Amino acid sequence: MQLRSAPDVLVVGGGLIGLVTAWRAARLGMRVTVVSAEKAGAASGVAAGMLTPATEAVFGEESLIRLGLRSQQRYPDFIAELAEDTDVDPGYRTEGTLQVGFDPDDMATLAELQQLRDRLGIRTERLTSRECRRLEPMLAPTVRGGFLAPDDHSVDPRRLSEALRAAAAARGALFVAGHVREVVGGEDAVRGVVLDSGDTLDAGQVVLAAGVWSSDIVGLPEGVVPPLRPVKGQLLRLRTPLGAEPLVTRTVRGLVTGSPVYLVPRADGEVILGATQEEMGFDTRLTVGGVWEMLRDARELVPGVTELEIVETCVGLRPGPPDNEPLLGPTRVRGLHLAVGHYRHGVLLAPVTGDVMAEVLSTGRLPDYASHLAADRFLPSSSPSKGVETS
Repeated sequence: MQLRSAPDVLVVGGGLIGLVTAWRAARLGMRVTVVSAEKAGAASGVAAGMLTPATEAVFGEESLIRLGLRSQQRYPDFIAELAEDTDVDPGYRTEGTLQVGFDPDDMATLAELQQLRDRLGIRTERLTSRECRRLEPMLAPTVRGGFLAPDDHSVDPRRLSEALRAAAAARGALFVAGHVREVVGGEDAVRGVVLDSGDTLDAGQVVLAAGVWSSDIVGLPEGVVPPLRPVKGQLLRLRTPLGAEPLVTRTVRGLVTGSPVYLVPRADGEVILGATQEEMGFDTRLTVGGVWEMLRDARELVPGVTELEIVETCVGLRPGPPDNEPLLGPTRVRGLHLAVGHYRHGVLLAPVTGDVMAEVLSTGRLPDYASHLAADRFLPSSSPSKGVETS
């Protein structure tokens, strides 16, 4: 395979992270090629699309929460920038998120997490059971109460992927269908990639954004891509009967005797129900147990869920790095960058990842606010790469 000329940037991976990287680089006037292959279990097409740093906040992940808040605040401008390059609607919704507890222990857990949100300055409002049901009338009367996070929004990841691909193409990005087998270069610099077909594609810079499969690509020095563990998630795509009232009008996240569950509505009547979190390797089987647990817990919060049609079952593999934070930017191989390891937060972190990678690809350096996400931070002799020159 011969491209017209070697691109400035070759992105390996056509999920959300690869697409946002390609689009932002193309917006800067770089010649960009994206190489992608359909993968069973790819996370982007399965994700629910919650933009919920407030209601996903957990102790011990404060730096990740701050990064999520930064990206959440970027979303309105990010959506507006996309609209400049494509008319594909990414399904961005701003009704907020309602987080509810099923029993007193669940409410105690949510109240404890509220202390973390208060400390981080995240805006939420505590609600009684009656106030929760005033917002979402289909909630079960047994729900004990909850918290409204007005800034926790949602987007449709499939439509967002379509929009990013169209926007990147509008800016001149080329797309090649194929699986990257090998990175060409050596210890010092990258020169391109080899596809399974045997074709070689040259490039000035290469970005690995192939999710959990990024570490399977050969030709890389040991340790350049840290181990990425696949974290399995099962979810259901449901549909409200034609003419029926919406089951929920905003994202509802709940704890049911300690077990998390969520329902994310779409404008077309679809409702996403999810999701399991399983350390099962590269297992992409849909299981009776996983589906039963989701439906059991959802029915406790919103009994009407049993009336919805199941239109699709999904299994995805989230790319989990050792510390659950993304790996971004330059590696010790000149011209080779990572944009991987977003774990549960790939959709939320798409805008900030695009910002970071645009700066990396144009200057060779990570912005200060992302220095702790350096791609080489797990190498024994490395200090976080605030900057590694790429030229």
